[in-house]
Amino acid sequence: MPLGIYIQVPFCQTKCTYCNFHTGVVSRDRHQPYAYAVCREIAKMSESAYASAAVDTVYVGGGTPSLLDPAHLAKIMGTLRASFRSQARIEATLEADPETITAEKALAWVSAGFNRISLGSQSFEDKELQAAGRMHRRKDIFAAIEVLRAAGIRNINMDLIAGLPQQTPESWQGSVEELLRIRPEHVSVYMLEIDEGSRLGKEALAGGNRYSAQTIPDDDAIADFYESARRQLAAAGYEHYEISNWALPGYRSRHNLKYWKREPYLGFGAGAHSFDGMTRWANAHDAARYVACIEQGSSPGEQFEGLAAPQILDEEFFLGLRLLEGMDIGRVEREFGSELPARMASVRERIERLASLGFIERDGDCIRLVPDRLTVSNEVFVQLLG
Repeated sequence: MPLGIYIQVPFCQTKCTYCNFHTGVVSRDRHQPYAYAVCREIAKMSESAYASAAVDTVYVGGGTPSLLDPAHLAKIMGTLRASFRSQARIEATLEADPETITAEKALAWVSAGFNRISLGSQSFEDKELQAAGRMHRRKDIFAAIEVLRAAGIRNINMDLIAGLPQQTPESWQGSVEELLRIRPEHVSVYMLEIDEGSRLGKEALAGGNRYSAQTIPDDDAIADFYESARRQLAAAGYEHYEISNWALPGYRSRHNLKYWKREPYLGFGAGAHSFDGMTRWANAHDAARYVACIEQGSSPGEQFEGLAAPQILDEEFFLGLRLLEGMDIGRVEREFGSELPARMASVRERIERLASLGFIERDGDCIRLVPDRLTVSNEVFVQLLG
């Protein structure tokens, strides 16, 4: 099975208030050593059993990878081509923030081999962007799209976040309408989660008002925003294929589908994760420590977890049910019914109960979340696997 490759670039211009990722604002002087360390890690991996594997997707995420000098990104892509076999039709995605995009960069990205850009737009309302700590404004989104199209990028994803501080039903409607005017090939809509690991989350949980925490819409409003976007995207011809993701026909994210289908992928860079079907492992999150490990010739890996059958079974449901097409429970029963009979019987009973309550629907061996219950998917997963 072809591999996916993920490259983590943990650098940003500023930290968004809602962000809980292991990213940081650092001097540009640290960019080159980091990019070179990633190349050395890739080259080292090519000496392993994975060297014979074909690669069909590459995803450079972060952080804000578009901050890197295009020459550094080109070096990373060149090292990948030299280290792994690439399939003819590769999907190569670069995450980019609107204000970092220039015509020169876009042309260099295309030359390096990127054919898909994931644009961190988040909102088209300037006051929401400002409250969230974003550097770009509405005009920057339109300028970025124009530049990317002129450079020949024909596959663009755009993100929206439902539930940002200062967001109202009217402003959310405005953002969805602006996005549909642009008509990107792919759309991701995320519902804001209050996380104590972010500045906004800490402030909201403490009842404070910094970062406009008191203007975060309530859960019902956020669910309404999501449902409104779901209806409008469907009417505009987008296929809803995963809880948070929509695509025009032929433009589903092939790389992200690997995560939800439990297909193998290798991660490079600080905090990057890898998965081979039975084991998950991750690199050190601290970028300086990661670079030091690579330069010293030691492994940057910190976490290694071999998955036992119960964990694999839970992942089959937790990840498989994120897909709107659902999952083949017949296959899962054949694989785990004899090894985990009690656990499988318990899950079957819970599926029947959730189906009777209108949360899950079954069509032969296929089970899926009921589309109008997607906003409570986490609660369904807890009931199913808890």
